[in-house]
Amino acid sequence: MVMTSSMAMSDVLGVGATVSYWDSDLSGEAANNSDVVDLENDLNLSSDGNANLEAYFEHPVPILPNIRLNRTSIEQSGSGELSADFDVIQGVGSVDVKSDLDLTQFDVTLYYEILDNWANVDLGITGRTLDGELIVREQGGAARVSRTEFEGTIPMGYLAAQIDMPFTGVSVGAQGNIISYDGDSISDFNAYGQYEISLLRLRAGYRQMSIDYEDSDDTLDVKIGGPFASVGLTF
Repeated sequence: MVMTSSMAMSDVLGVGATVSYWDSDLSGEAANNSDVVDLENDLNLSSDGNANLEAYFEHPVPILPNIRLNRTSIEQSGSGELSADFDVIQGVGSVDVKSDLDLTQFDVTLYYEILDNWANVDLGITGRTLDGELIVREQGGAARVSRTEFEGTIPMGYLAAQIDMPFTGVSVGAQGNIISYDGDSISDFNAYGQYEISLLRLRAGYRQMSIDYEDSDDTLDVKIGGPFASVGLTF
């Protein structure tokens, strides 16, 4: 009886945690007042390290949503050249600059399992907190600095689907968050292949995130995309 009860509970309770690395490229523009800079061509930003941590808890109570927590940290830096029409320079010709982009997002997702067998579908809502900063420093000379900051909490729709290949441990799936409101929009999608053995879950795929966000005099319109790989434990 104890063994039967344990097996039944394992089918309806689920806890897991995952850590992943995202090898992403960035393109788009950032603006601070009248200063507009191309992040890829002007600043030559490249990835220093994009880490992602995720944890989830699923339970058998139908009326209560399951919960998923996700934290993504993006760090990009580069050296480039800006022309004199960029306000931070205030001169003639062009100067060399060094730039750093730090972006952190934290998601709290409440969702329900619409399907839960060999085909799995989850539907819910995500509260995403964004906190980012782009710093552009002049190299030499007056060493002037331009700082663009953006932060806020945004609700997003959440959808996930996964198809399991019976008796193989192999599955394919996709996850996505999206919102568009009052001129701002954020989308975050990934598609993956997965292999599970015992408690270990290995996943690899492609993720793309787009941010079109305006806060007072600061704006950010970027796309971040690239392959990722993750390892996790499920219970």
